[in-house]
Amino acid sequence: MPRQISSILYRLSRGPVTLAAFILFLLFTSLVMPKQAAQAETYSRDAGSPDMSFFYSADDLYRMADSYGEAGRAAYVRTRFTFDVIWPLVYLFFLGTALSWSLARALPEGNRWRMLNLFPVPGWLFDLLENISTSIVMLNYPRHTLALDSLTPIFTLIKWFFVGGGFIILFAALFLFLWKRVSGRQS
Repeated sequence: MPRQISSILYRLSRGPVTLAAFILFLLFTSLVMPKQAAQAETYSRDAGSPDMSFFYSADDLYRMADSYGEAGRAAYVRTRFTFDVIWPLVYLFFLGTALSWSLARALPEGNRWRMLNLFPVPGWLFDLLENISTSIVMLNYPRHTLALDSLTPIFTLIKWFFVGGGFIILFAALFLFLWKRVSGRQS
């Protein structure tokens, strides 16, 4: 199944589609993200947000929930099922196509490293798990949601590993592609 998904991404990642994904990503990060960050700041009151943290504990999660207040927790949950459903799809579309486009030009067909175009997919899945679990914790607050409150920080850390790693792989693949172009090597 992963090979089939990878292959579909390679077929999809022609110039126009990859360019469209890049433009959508740029528009989203420059127009939508700042507005969303400003809205989140109104309810987070400098307490932070689980989805923007790399490391936090279950206790930190409950401190955030307490700091948000009832209206803030409701806004947080609403955001997880509106904006934070769309945003992971945007970055997955961008990373999936950009990785596929650049890896196809940096590595020869059949090279096992070309499967790295799938690297952001687990990040997207763990982002969804993070959104669901933080929402459950916020909805149940002040009651503790045992196990889920401890798993949520792990979901976040894994999400960041795969999303951040996807960008690192993208830069490496683009560097390799440009190196091959400049040096005139063909593979």
